[in-house]
Amino acid sequence: MKRSGTRTKNAAAKSHKPLKTKLAKATTKFKAPPPDPDAPAKQAQLKAYEEALKLFQEQKFPRAKQSLEKVLDGPSKELHDRAEMHIRICDQRIARAPVPAAKSAEDHYTQGVALMNLGRWDEAREHLDRARKSAPKADHIVYAMAALDCLTGEAESAMQNLKVAIQLRPENRYHARNDEDFAFLQEDPRFTELLYPERDGSSG
Repeated sequence: MKRSGTRTKNAAAKSHKPLKTKLAKATTKFKAPPPDPDAPAKQAQLKAYEEALKLFQEQKFPRAKQSLEKVLDGPSKELHDRAEMHIRICDQRIARAPVPAAKSAEDHYTQGVALMNLGRWDEAREHLDRARKSAPKADHIVYAMAALDCLTGEAESAMQNLKVAIQLRPENRYHARNDEDFAFLQEDPRFTELLYPERDGSSG
């Protein structure tokens, strides 16, 4: 009797094993899909695109282009294609940005500096020349012309304009010391003498 009872228990245990296996297989079929490994990158790409679009709508095309270029590195092809399209438009707008009619010396100065920042040297010089004719003693205008001369490699004109700007307002000497626009003149001894007159005791 004891033996038969043992067999019955063993047989019952064996009969339950297939049920557990079937249940395990059934639960694997309804597992949630694995998370998208690119999800964080896509989210960052979308955020960059939204920020770029805002700048684009505000017509801040150089800054919008910089933000759009970040979008190109993201995993979403759709956002990549949209960014490329907007970059082309930014390039077109930057190349032929409409310049409102300038009237005063300050208008011409402001437009001249804006065009300098876009690398449109000839147009910048035209506006700064007009600004200087209207206000020949405005030191900030002469200083901007000196910076433009330096950016375009006109060392002699840059030195002359910078000297006048310092004569009109001595504080310009200190501004020029830390101004990257004058990097072209850093090795010119005349530039050093003009900006650091205390080194040789001259008045500048």
